[in-house]
Amino acid sequence: MAKYVASFDSATGMLRALSRYLRGMDVPMLGQLPGPVEPLASGLLGAANRLPRRMAERAYATAGWTEASSPERLAKLRAGDLAEWVVRHYPPRRYPVIFVGSASGALVHLAAALGAAWLPQTLLLPVRQRGVHPDAPADGLRHCRAAGEAMLDANPDLLLHHMHDAAQDRLMIAGMAYFRVKWRRLPAAYRKFIRERLAPGGTLVVSDCGLRWPTTRITDRYVFQHGALGGLSPGEYREGGQKVADYLAEHGSPYRRWDAPEPDGESPEAEWGFAPELLGDLRTAAPRVARLGFTDPEALSPAVADLYRAWYERRGIPAARLLAESFVLVEPWWTLRTGSVPFWMTFNTETSRRALAAYLDGGEPYDEIRLTLFSHGVRSPGVAPIAAWREVLERARKIGVFAGVDPRAFPRDFAVLARTHRDLSRVRTTYPMPLPMALGEAETWLTGRPDLQWVTL
Repeated sequence: MAKYVASFDSATGMLRALSRYLRGMDVPMLGQLPGPVEPLASGLLGAANRLPRRMAERAYATAGWTEASSPERLAKLRAGDLAEWVVRHYPPRRYPVIFVGSASGALVHLAAALGAAWLPQTLLLPVRQRGVHPDAPADGLRHCRAAGEAMLDANPDLLLHHMHDAAQDRLMIAGMAYFRVKWRRLPAAYRKFIRERLAPGGTLVVSDCGLRWPTTRITDRYVFQHGALGGLSPGEYREGGQKVADYLAEHGSPYRRWDAPEPDGESPEAEWGFAPELLGDLRTAAPRVARLGFTDPEALSPAVADLYRAWYERRGIPAARLLAESFVLVEPWWTLRTGSVPFWMTFNTETSRRALAAYLDGGEPYDEIRLTLFSHGVRSPGVAPIAAWREVLERARKIGVFAGVDPRAFPRDFAVLARTHRDLSRVRTTYPMPLPMALGEAETWLTGRPDLQWVTL
C-alpha cells in the first residue's frame, strides 16, 4: 500500500515517527531510509540546495512525482488494504490509549508520552496529472474528476477531498493531484486493532480537529478544496489580491489570480479536519471512548508543551530546553532523549511563528531553543523570513540555534530532511526514556483550555 500513499505527507510522516518511537527507534530521513544512509543523503540534498532555482525546483517536483499513482493504478486501490498498511506500522502489544482521527504533531508527542498508538482518518494519495497549470485549479478538477469518482465507486467507505494548493504545494501539483481520502466508516483492520491492542480499561480517543474550509461539492462523497491552511486565508485564495498577484508574477505565471471552481459550502479541511461520519462507529468500538477536540492542528501545541515541562520537573529533569518543530519534522524519540519540551508548528508561516512567540510570551523563558523549519521549495505568501525566525531564537537565555536548517537556502532547503535528525542526535545531554504517563495526568492539562475540548462519550 505504500505505493499509493505519499511519504511526504503529514499523516504518513507522523505515523512513522510515532510507530518508530514505540519500537524504540528514532526517525532518520522521515523514517524512509536507514540511519547509515543519512550522511550520503545529507550531502546529496545539500548539493541540491546549491543548484540554480529552476533546477532545484524541478528536482524537488520530480522526487514527489515518483510517488504518485497513475489514474489506472488508483482504480485498483482498496480501502481495507490501506487500513491494514497503517496498523502494520505498530509493534504488537497492548496500548493504554489509542487515538483515531486527525493529525497533529503535538498529538504525536502526546501519544508518545502516553505510550499510545494513533490511527489516522486521512491519508494522501497523490495521482499523476499532466498538462494542468498549477494556477488553474478548475482544470485540475476536470482532469482528475473521473479518476476520483472511479476510486470512490470501488471504495464506498471513503470520502474524497481533492485538494489543490498552488501557494504551498506549487512544485508538487505541477505533476500530481492531491487526493486526500478520509474513512467515513471504521475499517475492519482498525476495529480489530482496537479490539486486540487496547489494554483492558484503556481509552479510545477521537482526535477531532474542527478546522473547516470552503469547498465545491462534486458528489455526496467527493469535494474539491482550493487552498489549504497556511499563509493565505480562504478569501485570498478565492478573490486574489496584491499578495497573490505578486506571487504569481514572481513565478512567471500568466495568471494574476487563481481560476478555481466557486465554493458552494464548507467541509472539514482536507488535510487536518475530522470528518464526523466516522464518529458513530468510534462510539461503539471500545468500552471507554473520549473525544479530544481542537480548533486547528496547532491548538494542541501549547498544552502539550506545558504538559511535557511539568512532566520533566516532576521527574527531576531540567525543563529549560525547547524544541520547535514544523510540519512532518517530528522527532518524539530525540525529544524525550534530550529532555526537550516540544512545540509543534503546522508550517513555516508567519502564523506559526506568532503562535510560537505567543507561547514563549506566556511562560518561563528557556535556556535553550532549537528550531527546525520544513522547506517546501517556494517563497509562498505568508512564509516567515529567516530573520523573523532568528528573533525567536534570540529569546533563549543561553543557546538559540537552528536544527538542521540552512538559513541561506530556506525555504528551498532540501537538506533539512536529513540534517534535522543529525543535529538532534548530537545534543549532548541525554536522559533515560520514561515510563508512559497516566492518561489522567494528561487530561488535567487538556481540560479547560479555550481551544480544546476533552469529553467522555
